[in-house]
Amino acid sequence: MENFSELVRLRRSMRKFTDEPLAPEQVETLLRAALMSPSSKGKHAWRFIVVDDKDMLEKLSHCKAQGSDFLAGAPLAVVVVGDPSESDVWVEDASVASTVLLYQAEDLGLGACWIQVRERYTAEGEPADNIVRFLLHIPDPFRVVSIVAVGHKGMERKPFNEERLLWDHVSIGQLDK
Repeated sequence: MENFSELVRLRRSMRKFTDEPLAPEQVETLLRAALMSPSSKGKHAWRFIVVDDKDMLEKLSHCKAQGSDFLAGAPLAVVVVGDPSESDVWVEDASVASTVLLYQAEDLGLGACWIQVRERYTAEGEPADNIVRFLLHIPDPFRVVSIVAVGHKGMERKPFNEERLLWDHVSIGQLDK
């Protein structure tokens, strides 16, 4: 990618992937970026679980009532976990790392999409976090913030339409009504 502005314009959520697996170098580059993501006071109150097993991806795709089913078709997922015992801003730190993963995937020419897990539920009302923690044997005190699905793009998406920018949501000096 030539520059970050172009990366931001091109990155779109991708929910359809080809069957082509990621190369080990691509996975390493994704994880390297996540491990370099900013964190409050350098605490790095996050962990990353890489999942490429198709059966497990299928199980994880049912972790919440909606918005996770496409995970079954992804060749790879990075489960982003936070540690509340390590930092009071573990949610923010894990969220920043999730975002870094999204942009690194695009920079590699891959598609990716964030699946929100924290504060989401199954149709029966069970926390999605509990489902993912059970499936992946994640111990307390760790909590799942997101799952980032990654793969080779299975469809084309147009770049972000800058005509849709909400400039009226920007204020200078104080929040306008």
